[in-house]
Amino acid sequence: MAIGDIIVGIDIGTSKVASVIAEINNFNQLEIIATAECKCFGIKKSKITDEDEIASAIGKTISEVENQGNIKINSAYVTIPGKYVQIVQNSIVKEAKDRFAGITSKDVNSAMLQIRDIDLPEDKVVIDIIKNQFTLDNGRVVDDPVGALSSTVTVTGQVVLADKSYVRQLTSIFKKANIEIDGIIPNVLAQRSLILDINELSDNVMILDIGAGNTDIGVFNGSTFVYTNTIPLGGDNITNDIAQVFYISEEEAERLKKQYALALKSFIDNDTDIMLTTYKGDEKNKTIKSSELIEVIEARVEEIFTLVNKQITSLGIKSNINNVILTGQGITCISKSDVAGKIVLNIPVKIATGRMISTVKPAYRSSYALVRYVSNRPYAKNVASRIDVKSNESFVRAILERIKEFFYT
Repeated sequence: MAIGDIIVGIDIGTSKVASVIAEINNFNQLEIIATAECKCFGIKKSKITDEDEIASAIGKTISEVENQGNIKINSAYVTIPGKYVQIVQNSIVKEAKDRFAGITSKDVNSAMLQIRDIDLPEDKVVIDIIKNQFTLDNGRVVDDPVGALSSTVTVTGQVVLADKSYVRQLTSIFKKANIEIDGIIPNVLAQRSLILDINELSDNVMILDIGAGNTDIGVFNGSTFVYTNTIPLGGDNITNDIAQVFYISEEEAERLKKQYALALKSFIDNDTDIMLTTYKGDEKNKTIKSSELIEVIEARVEEIFTLVNKQITSLGIKSNINNVILTGQGITCISKSDVAGKIVLNIPVKIATGRMISTVKPAYRSSYALVRYVSNRPYAKNVASRIDVKSNESFVRAILERIKEFFYT
């Protein structure tokens, strides 16, 4: 990255689209220059159901951040849910062109490109490459091998694949919004460095990002990206449950959820009466106990953790997870959700406390995490979004070229 470079990140959620523009300032730090969000319900149960609605929401947020930043945006990075992502572990040995000169940056770039040489399924496309470590010929592990006097360097990492059909849908959506795609990044991968603290970055952790309609799962063994998936349940499901069980409006259900936000009935201090103002039945002045409300919240929270537990148990990866980190507006507002998670998962659970979290509004956390992840990308030739440049390239061609640059060319 160079001082003055600008990166645009767009997060497409189940209830909104959020966009962030950030610039590398004179201190080589990432500085937010504009943010915008727009309600959007074009994704249901992790599936794109309305391309036009999403494209319209993207267009509105882009227009707003353009006005804030007084710039013209032509491209952006976008998140992808874990459901459409597959991770392939790979390792290659690269010989130095000149063993007496040591490992060069060209050797490293070439090695990173070789990492992606895998048997690619017909329905998948490569969207990212992650390096874990470099090992020299004497067995020493280094963060940066450039300049090391070694005849070889072994690179281990992950090739991140995405469903080709989902990428096509994203391409179609962004074309309608007149924006090119710079790159596509798994949501939990982008969030990792933002929501984890220093010790957690080297630990074996599972990130659970519980939003309005989805729960994104990300499992990391240290820096190794092991697994990601999506469960089509989130905070809105809790609201819907309350509305249906007590026969009230969605608006009142959401208010009550926030007012009595508790994940476990056993932690109730005072079982108060609640007067329902939008009750649709015949009874006037309908009241319920707060314990009844919290019981509904508890049931859905327990279900989310139970489904997560089934996934990681069936895959045989649960035993390696030391800690679970909760994030997302769908869960962090509910008290004792971490305790509820620990009971179901039988693993220590905590709300994310990464030092960068408090600096970003929750609504923009995923899109900012995306921008931050891109800005910290090692060895990339160019990761800046296209600003104030009009391009006549086809969208598909542009995506391929940008992703090619993103892969260390």
